Amino acid sequence: MGISRDSRHKRSATGAKRATYRKKRAFELGRQPANTRIGAKRIHIVRTRGGNRKFRALRLDSGNFSWGSESISKKTRVIGVTFHPSNNELVRTNTLTKSAIVQIDAAPFRQWYEAHYGIPLGKRRGPKAAEAETKEVVAKSKSVERKIAARLPTSKVESALESQFAAGRILACISSRPGQSGRVDGYILEGEELVFYQKLLHKK
Repeated sequence: MGISRDSRHKRSATGAKRATYRKKRAFELGRQPANTRIGAKRIHIVRTRGGNRKFRALRLDSGNFSWGSESISKKTRVIGVTFHPSNNELVRTNTLTKSAIVQIDAAPFRQWYEAHYGIPLGKRRGPKAAEAETKEVVAKSKSVERKIAARLPTSKVESALESQFAAGRILACISSRPGQSGRVDGYILEGEELVFYQKLLHKK
């Protein structure tokens, strides 16, 4: 039978059956969904109309995620799907699609923050942690110290995000289409959007 994206097989708005005046066409072709899961990278190349190509990701484990308020992007590991606006089944099966809310590894962003602002982010305060920080102190030149000091006024991170950094996992939204582009890219949830999804997850 095949998957078809035409509308000729549908009834009209009044409920009347439409007359069949031609067979299926290649440009009306539909394909099986990619159902991209988390795993070692596996991408199939699909030849499309006009000799173009789609990159059908079957398995992906990492992607580029941007931190909007800091204007940086880092490649990081995708840990799991926590919420999906269309279907809970996609959460259970860890299926990556556009708009899925996923947990990503916080380490690359935390390392960048600590190098950029010179202060720890989301680390538990305690005597052992303080000792470790004193051991990690690396001598910096005066010019580097001045640069870091100038950046400090903009170093504030909202508490909801900082608590996620402490846990080592951040909530992010996928903005690419893994089944079409072969990539799982997105952005870190912040502000009202983060509050909205945290409430939804809390209800669950």
